[in-house]
Amino acid sequence: MNTNTSTGKDSGNTTRSIIIIGALFFIFGFVTWLNALLIPYLKIACQLTTFQSYFVTFAFYIAYVVMAPISTRTLNHFGFKKGMSVALGVMAVGALLFIPAAMSRTYLIFLAGLFVMGGGLAILQTAVNPYVTIVGPAESAAKRISIMGICNKLAGAAAPILIGLFLQLDKAEELAGTTNEAALDEVALRVIPPYIGIIIVLLALALWVYKSGLPEVEAEDEEDAGAFGKETKKITDYPHAILGVVTLFIYVGVEVISVDTIIDYGIFQGFDFETAKGFTTGTMAAMIVGYLIGIVAIPKYIKQENALKVCAILGVVFTVGAIFTSGFVSVAFIALLGLANSLMWPAIWPLALADVGKLTKAVSSLLVMGIAGGAIIPLAYGGLAEVIDKQAAYWVAVPLYLFIFYYAFAGHKIRKA
Repeated sequence: MNTNTSTGKDSGNTTRSIIIIGALFFIFGFVTWLNALLIPYLKIACQLTTFQSYFVTFAFYIAYVVMAPISTRTLNHFGFKKGMSVALGVMAVGALLFIPAAMSRTYLIFLAGLFVMGGGLAILQTAVNPYVTIVGPAESAAKRISIMGICNKLAGAAAPILIGLFLQLDKAEELAGTTNEAALDEVALRVIPPYIGIIIVLLALALWVYKSGLPEVEAEDEEDAGAFGKETKKITDYPHAILGVVTLFIYVGVEVISVDTIIDYGIFQGFDFETAKGFTTGTMAAMIVGYLIGIVAIPKYIKQENALKVCAILGVVFTVGAIFTSGFVSVAFIALLGLANSLMWPAIWPLALADVGKLTKAVSSLLVMGIAGGAIIPLAYGGLAEVIDKQAAYWVAVPLYLFIFYYAFAGHKIRKA
């Protein structure tokens, strides 16, 4: 690991850096996991079908495909610290679009706002994930990412409860299918106050990061280059990294399904909205438990790849359990997918970045593009939910968890001869 400051390896600087990055993980966790609440909210306010409502996740996560290559160039130009500030500013612009969207009750403007926020997050993720991975020993990278994951999921647990107080969807459920435009306009306007608060927080955090002493950290022997630069080695020389991108694509897809569908699924199982909105918190709590296990166990008791194997197996078991049970038990199995998904992100990143050297930023940008799994796979779930039902649609996750198991078992070991 190299830094461009003489104090980059100082433990005090490292701790301060982790605190700043933890705050960033908290804010993009808060913004990301709000989608679970926005899906039923916009379904009512904009009078959408189930399939149409899942374009919330599509617009948000497809931005990662568009922005990931741009993210690398942004970080090469501004560096990690300034690049993070730019990313937070872009996210604030996306949040700002929610105001005209709510005032006109226009779904496309809401989706545009989500896309811009996702684009800002693409830049932020391209910076913070490799930063956490290379700021300390490689063998304990999953532990550090687990700490960041706790920050992320604490925000995810708080977001639907806090913003739910403003949206009051329990009182808006009766408007589903209504032609009362005035009532729907009133529901749409409820999103403005919390998003003004989000804008203020994003801009304040951007200023804090810009003025902080966060050091520039680069991978060993890394050179400035674009995602598809002219290095001697090419990304195709690292099959394990390419498979890592595919695995991350799949993982994000199944995680978004488990989090963003659970409120809607709870309502499908007969719970009222006031009860169902708390199920997301259950999923986040299960993830936090998994992260705590990772902090304690990795790498002392279990290797990163073995943790990924266990999580993939749990993903299959919990998914099948949700399909073959009903009521609270079925919803609880979906919430437990949070435990199954918890250590996947922390394990996939270091496994995919292993041995890539100068291509760390390039591979990181591709991994961030893999987050687009959250755009595509939930749409597949939404389509199946309309054709079959919202419970049987979870079958889409089973083969995906099996692929993740393959990567943990063999895929991450593949190297080009």
